[in-house]
Amino acid sequence: MPQILSEQDLGKALGALSTWRLQDGALVREAELPSFPQAIQVVNRVAEIAESADHHPDIDIRWRTVTFRLMTHSEDGITELDTTLATEIDGVLDALG
Repeated sequence: MPQILSEQDLGKALGALSTWRLQDGALVREAELPSFPQAIQVVNRVAEIAESADHHPDIDIRWRTVTFRLMTHSEDGITELDTTLATEIDGVLDALG
């Protein structure tokens, strides 16, 4: 079972995840893409990664803006699963440049 990150470990993780913020007990990142099709492309790629890891983010899409919320629901908090997925999401977004 994944362990909820300590406050210190969460602080370190947020230091490495500069585009993410802590909001209501979850890691949150908003990204505005150049077009709606690119936003859908990002969502589809993140869905593949999440399914492979069996760890699924909450995703909200509004035209070109995609919001990701990460928390481990079974633990009711943020775990290493979330920080790892956040890093993967950053990679997907960076690849689109």
